[in-house]
Amino acid sequence: MSATKRKPSGPVRRAASAVIILLMTGCGSPESPPATPINDVDVMFLQMGLAQIAEGDKILTLAERRAANPALRTIATELRGQWHSESGTMERWLLGWSKPVTVDPSAETHAGHGDLHALRDADFDELAAAQGAGFDRTAVSLLLGTLHNGMETLLMESSGGAYPPAKDLATRMTVTRQAQIQRLLKIAAAGG
Repeated sequence: MSATKRKPSGPVRRAASAVIILLMTGCGSPESPPATPINDVDVMFLQMGLAQIAEGDKILTLAERRAANPALRTIATELRGQWHSESGTMERWLLGWSKPVTVDPSAETHAGHGDLHALRDADFDELAAAQGAGFDRTAVSLLLGTLHNGMETLLMESSGGAYPPAKDLATRMTVTRQAQIQRLLKIAAAGG
């Protein structure tokens, strides 16, 4: 008896092909997890943080060179290093999300973000013109104002942000900013 091999018929062939396709797709790499969510608060926190760091950096640059009090020069150097690191992280996140790194200057964009304000050119002019202990007092005052604004921005992120790494950054920054404020208040209390 001779056996002839029969090819599977159309419906059987289609069913076998479907099973093979299903098995092959089940063996592929798993789908990538959905991206971590971000919201407008995260974006605003990073943009405002970058603006505040840029403002503070102008003060710190002068304080590193001109402060009469060595403790103020030390704080200025420490802050610049820390802020440089933080700003790099902030910029990377914003660029990774295809968001601008600068804050929208329109007032309605900032509604509900407290009474945050930028330093005026006159503030920087006053600092540049000050000498000795007067320079130190002005620098400390401007830095405290910048740090206060930063604390408000950090609070905004902690209470309304969605991106866990940004919320973690805000928590770490809150701790360090509080310590920096305390150090600056001691300098202010000592008269410089």
